[in-house]
Amino acid sequence: MVQKKNPKINFPFLVVILVPTRELALQTSQVCKELGKNLQIQVMVTTGGTSLKDDIMRLYQPVHLLVGTPGRILDLAKKGVCILKDCSMLIMDEADKLLSPEFQPSVEQLIRFLPAHRQILMFSATFPVTVKDFKDRYLQKPYIINLMDELTLKGITQYYAFVEERQKVHCLNTLFSKLQINQSIIFCNSVNRVELLAKKITELGYSCFYIHAKMLQDHRNRVFHDFRNGACRNLVCTDLFTRGIDIQAVNVVINFDFPKNSETYLHRVGRSGRFGHLGLAVNLITYEDRFNLYRIEQELGTEIKQIPPHIDQAIYCR
Repeated sequence: MVQKKNPKINFPFLVVILVPTRELALQTSQVCKELGKNLQIQVMVTTGGTSLKDDIMRLYQPVHLLVGTPGRILDLAKKGVCILKDCSMLIMDEADKLLSPEFQPSVEQLIRFLPAHRQILMFSATFPVTVKDFKDRYLQKPYIINLMDELTLKGITQYYAFVEERQKVHCLNTLFSKLQINQSIIFCNSVNRVELLAKKITELGYSCFYIHAKMLQDHRNRVFHDFRNGACRNLVCTDLFTRGIDIQAVNVVINFDFPKNSETYLHRVGRSGRFGHLGLAVNLITYEDRFNLYRIEQELGTEIKQIPPHIDQAIYCR
């Protein structure tokens, strides 16, 4: 992709990368800058929650690769400052999320600004019907590469613990005291529960950050940056943090609230065991969760075992 840049041609963009979250946009842009630093690739990142005026000013400079969220890029295209008529490639990362009702209208509008002869690449850990329908409508004779059999939950040991709701914090405290945690991510199903749990963890004496979609963007960026750099051992979050975020030091994921579907479970648990590292996932299961637990096991073709009294560090620490 980066080898296609022709420095003699001042195309506004050769490549657009769409991602569903601001954190993933920032991370992806940093990777692109690192890959293209010796090729004079000019990378720009644009997302909602940041200054539109600054983005417009940046577009007066050469940009070869644009990374961003669909709504912001569409807004810039409609204003006529983001010229996509020569864009040769559209990359959709986390395509299943980009084709959810939240983003799909913006994505389809954005495609209308692209030339007829463009290449579209879609990447996702899951391929629901929405992705297949989109593929049939917008991709011409596409190649499909399926690596799921090789990658899904590989290297991640999964356990469940049956608890009552009122026992969850005590159980979490026990896990903190017994596990060898490099860094952990703890998932809740709502914004309010994220903040309440983060407060309780801090009161227990453990370092803890939290992040969710209702926080100001600058605050989210700072939390993500500091956690990635190891400033804190534990992060409590909503599913905002499940998409493509790569923090290799994370070796433990705890579902404080068990997810409702297998897709969410797969993305959450995939935060540990990144890039061949070992990982551990612990699920706190209430009576109401028991059917979801069984269904997710069946849908993913995986086994989630009851947590033993002692967990061997060798299965999640290297």
